[in-house]
Amino acid sequence: MFDKEIYIQRRKTLCDKVGSGLILLLGNDESPMNYADNCYHFRQDSTFLYYFGIDFPGLAAVIDVENQREIIFGNDYSIDDIVWMGPQPTIAERASQAGVVETKPFAQIEKTVAETLKSKRKVHFLSIYRPEHLLKLTAWLGISPEKVKDQFSVSLVRAVVSQREIKSAEEIAEIEKAVNLSVDMHVAAMQLSRPDMTEALVAARVHEIALAANGEISFPIIATINGQTLHNHYHGNELKSGDLLLLDAGAETSLHYSGDLSSTFPVDGAFTSIQKEIYAMSLAAHQAAIDALAPGVPFREAHWAACRSIAESMKSIGLMKGNVEEAVAAGAHALFFPCGTGHMMGLDVHDMENLGEVWVGYDGEAKSTQFGLKSLRLAKPMKPGHVFTIEPGIYFIPELMDKWRAEGRFNDFINWTKVEKFRHFGGIRNEEDFLMTENGAVRLGKSKPKSIDEVEAICNK
Repeated sequence: MFDKEIYIQRRKTLCDKVGSGLILLLGNDESPMNYADNCYHFRQDSTFLYYFGIDFPGLAAVIDVENQREIIFGNDYSIDDIVWMGPQPTIAERASQAGVVETKPFAQIEKTVAETLKSKRKVHFLSIYRPEHLLKLTAWLGISPEKVKDQFSVSLVRAVVSQREIKSAEEIAEIEKAVNLSVDMHVAAMQLSRPDMTEALVAARVHEIALAANGEISFPIIATINGQTLHNHYHGNELKSGDLLLLDAGAETSLHYSGDLSSTFPVDGAFTSIQKEIYAMSLAAHQAAIDALAPGVPFREAHWAACRSIAESMKSIGLMKGNVEEAVAAGAHALFFPCGTGHMMGLDVHDMENLGEVWVGYDGEAKSTQFGLKSLRLAKPMKPGHVFTIEPGIYFIPELMDKWRAEGRFNDFINWTKVEKFRHFGGIRNEEDFLMTENGAVRLGKSKPKSIDEVEAICNK
């Protein structure tokens, strides 16, 4: 945990932003895999961590704004628990570390919520992403699950986003730890990967580095020869000579701050000529996005810069044709780049995504419904303190090619005959993490091998 004064000040700021009512923040519970005592790795709710810092299951908290009262609800271990789990601090001891003096058994939270509702005061809660949260709120509020889903507090969501999106100095330092560890993970994968090895062996080495540092992975590892599949978590393929391996992996520190990096590298240790050409194009798009970053400038502009760069590159080798600006506006480039250029990052690898992209990445503006652009998670103006990724890529997805060609889409912009020759190429992505400052964007952490020469050199060590 950080110093308790940090959590005290965060909660005070939250109260000032929300103004009135009862703020209800739910911690996460253990989540059984296949029976009650065999649970997935526990991960605390990030907003609960942000305001209380207590990394322990089975908790909830309320902040009574008008009465300046804070209560953490949870149950102390029984002797039966201690036999199996060992001794643990009491809930009161845990709460004191966050600067909270009042605790109650978990069952009493229902009475607290009921009394608030009876007094005609608002109970603020965040949007729901776990079914157990939905069941609890359904019982406490006395309304149907469908209504609970729709009655989250927009004012609380916006207050939380406005706080969590601006990273403090201690948060930035923690994120840099995660990024540096993530770089080590990627370098190790480049050095390890060879033909006749499985993707699973690479993924295991990557995970080992995070665990050995008393951390975890910040999301399931993507280590795949099928880089055209954006979130491919299958690790059963064997690496073959001539393959590219796309690794998207990040570390999470013991305080749960995330890193998120992507690399694409040849398992032989050397790119082929066509791989070099497409890889250089992906780097050009990456740099175009970085060059478009500035405080006050919408992140959407960085995305457009990457899109234009990719379209120009595809046109230069005959895969696209016509006016580049018109092609990008129409969405034709999304055949090769069907996703967004980046996202917020912090306590979550996709920071605060459970609160809704429309609030986190768009400040409440409606998102586009256009294919490709609808997957852009971040579009709003950049502020000092924002931490985010840059990760454009170039992908050749056979199923998308076949669908669009059969539908006769974008015939004015895409040379389908030449595109067909790339249907087995795969995908390429590089990803780095940035902090926006008053003077511009700064890359976080140590340098990850990225240029063709750097990647080949590391792969052959």
